[in-house]
Amino acid sequence: QVQLVESGGGLVQAGGSLRLSCAASGRTFSSNIMGWFRQAPGKEREFVAAVNWSGSSTYYADSVKGRFTISRDNAKNTVYLQMNSLKPEDTAVYYCAADYGGLFFFSRVAGSNSYDYWGQGTQVTVSS
Repeated sequence: QVQLVESGGGLVQAGGSLRLSCAASGRTFSSNIMGWFRQAPGKEREFVAAVNWSGSSTYYADSVKGRFTISRDNAKNTVYLQMNSLKPEDTAVYYCAADYGGLFFFSRVAGSNSYDYWGQGTQVTVSS
């Protein structure tokens, strides 16, 4: 089993920044793919970003490209999502997820079904 705990969410004004963290425990962290997803009220969960096991390769949704950065620290069993230039449409519950079973290519890691474990989510609210 893997436990994922997100933190760092909150209320921020448009144009501001937040850094989300996701701490993992229970299984070898450095052998997985980590992803961030988000879900706004009344909408389906959507892909935000993913990072491979070493941190050397990343993917982003078009809506966040150039504003968000995903990274990981395997020594700390933690993945991060740095969010800059936040917009009201970024308001959502953000979830981190871990995938222990597959290859790192976009069409796969962008799908929520590829992930084995999920955190409980952290709320991000961006005011206009």
